[in-house]
Amino acid sequence: MKVFITCEHGGNKIPKEFRYLFKDERDILQTHRAFDPGALELAKAISKRGYYFTFSEISRLFVELNRSIHNPALFSGFTKNLSPGKKEEILVDYYFPFRNKVETSIRELISKKIKVIHISVHTFTPILNNKIRNTDIGILYDPKRKREKNFAALFKNKLKSFNKKIKTRFNYPYLGIADGFTSYLRKKFPREFYIGIELEVNQKLFLNHKHEWRELKQDLNFTLDSILREKVKF
Repeated sequence: MKVFITCEHGGNKIPKEFRYLFKDERDILQTHRAFDPGALELAKAISKRGYYFTFSEISRLFVELNRSIHNPALFSGFTKNLSPGKKEEILVDYYFPFRNKVETSIRELISKKIKVIHISVHTFTPILNNKIRNTDIGILYDPKRKREKNFAALFKNKLKSFNKKIKTRFNYPYLGIADGFTSYLRKKFPREFYIGIELEVNQKLFLNHKHEWRELKQDLNFTLDSILREKVKF
């Protein structure tokens, strides 16, 4: 079994030749709309030697790596009015290299009958549309895929054993079957060999609770390591 850790929203970088698009609203690049604060740090913390790990620091406002090619949110309000040629350039230079690298690597493993656990690491804003999100961690998966459901349940229980204070919910604050990289890959690979989990962590821990954040990074690391060491069959 191989573990893949990916981070699609690890940074807020805009390629130099496209920075003019943001010249009047540069402050937005410091907000959660541009990237997932803390996500890259968390992804690095749970990645270990022997895990496949890849990330992007390109802003989601430039191109949304966690959306499928036909999703209207693929390009933001800053880039959606670019010419078809410029959009294709962005896809070829930034979108496809990230997505294809992961997909190709997983396909090679599955072709050898090696099972894959893919954890896509994200963070979410504590307040959205004036509503407080009072959960610390969301574990997103497809309820119709038994192996994913079992892994999600085990992950939640293991994490609770390391950190009893943490509040965890399934398929929150988004549905696990909503358009995302893991949802896309589920369509490409058989459920017997591919487990796709999107891990969503509340940004309040990264921004305002540094002690809890340090503990959480460690506990998530312990959780995944414990599951793999026990060689549980899903």
